Amino acid sequence: MRTKGLPKKPAPVRLITLGCSKNTVDSERLATQLHAGDFEILDESSGNNDDSQTVIINTCGFIENAKQESIDTILQYADARQEGKIAKLLVMGCLSHRYRLDLEKEIPQVDAWYGTMELRSILRGLGVDYRKELLGERRISTPSHTAFLKISEGCDRPCSFCAIPLMRGNHRSVSVQDLLEEAKNLVRGGVKELVLIAQDLTYYGLDQTGQRELAHLLDRLSAESGAEWIRLQYAYPGQFPLEILPLIRERANICLYLDMPLQHASDSVLKRMRRGISARQTRKLLEEIRQTVPGIHLRSTMMVGFPGETEAEFQELVDFVKEMRLERMGVFKYSHEENTSAYLLEDDVAEECKEERADALMALQQEISLDLNHRKVGRSMKVLLDREESKHWVGRSEFDSPEVDNEVLIPMNEQTRSWSVGSMVQVEIVRAEEFDLVAKPA
Repeated sequence: MRTKGLPKKPAPVRLITLGCSKNTVDSERLATQLHAGDFEILDESSGNNDDSQTVIINTCGFIENAKQESIDTILQYADARQEGKIAKLLVMGCLSHRYRLDLEKEIPQVDAWYGTMELRSILRGLGVDYRKELLGERRISTPSHTAFLKISEGCDRPCSFCAIPLMRGNHRSVSVQDLLEEAKNLVRGGVKELVLIAQDLTYYGLDQTGQRELAHLLDRLSAESGAEWIRLQYAYPGQFPLEILPLIRERANICLYLDMPLQHASDSVLKRMRRGISARQTRKLLEEIRQTVPGIHLRSTMMVGFPGETEAEFQELVDFVKEMRLERMGVFKYSHEENTSAYLLEDDVAEECKEERADALMALQQEISLDLNHRKVGRSMKVLLDREESKHWVGRSEFDSPEVDNEVLIPMNEQTRSWSVGSMVQVEIVRAEEFDLVAKPA
């Protein structure tokens, strides 16, 4: 029996995050504020099935597959809400921002819908006061040694296929001082690796000073945050700020790694995509990056099946991948998104053809990756241990971002048993596979 006069503890909140790392950061900020308001935060894997809980789903609305996953998840919990298995269902994020009016009509079991920039509205709906003093603090949901640092929101790029500006708005940089404070807080909490994210890292600072300030931010974070690794994800190739390259080369805590989504390598496709860069310029940029920063590992994503993509244009992309031999690469099939300029074009590449082209490109990349990995056999490198799995330590080198890149497997034995998750260890590579390396203590 509850003691008379004591305030009732709020119902626990189950927070489900779908989509990209930017959504992860948004959920972590929400969780921080809710926890300060005395809410217990459950993740989707926790075993608490108390029917008094509130479920919050942070959705993705980027491409068709992601949208479908978000809708399926909402419908699953909408059924639970209707059956009384949960007390309240809230939906936030990109899908909710983009399709709120339609979703409200189609799924009335949801108690409230919120967009991508409505943190304070969500808190008010749950009776929680926003605490400004928590700015820069986060309850991270990633492994405790790795955290994403979102340096800006939104995007000003005109890419014809992309719906992100519809959901995230125009580019808005976070101040250097706020980012430095957040980074220091994360490092004090045990984070060793900061993964810098944005829709476009290279645009950082333009909205505040009229100048690209990524190099200045990197300089400050490298010198003052205390992070052992700083990693760059999502750098746009057009008007790339070359001044960051000496910093990557010279600073020991900036990883020799750069994620740069290129999308295609046919001039005609790049023009229809409104990418603002040619295939020749792209080749020149990659060559300059590699010459300035020896040993850097480049990651990219390519898109197949863009409207009008011919077999000859696809072959240009294949030839580019063969020539440039990117260390890391992923492939997406084009998704025909409403209210983008590409939506005015006919989505005329058959789904079967998109699938075949994606498979062919990834098969090529698999061969390239295996060859490049074989060249690492016998090398010594530092590895950050992410987890234990099947009698192995599973970690990553500075050349690999969490969840999307290669992993390093080290058998667990008497020599390695005393290691711990989050440790940096020195290993020697003894075997190579297509997308993984096997190592032993150095």
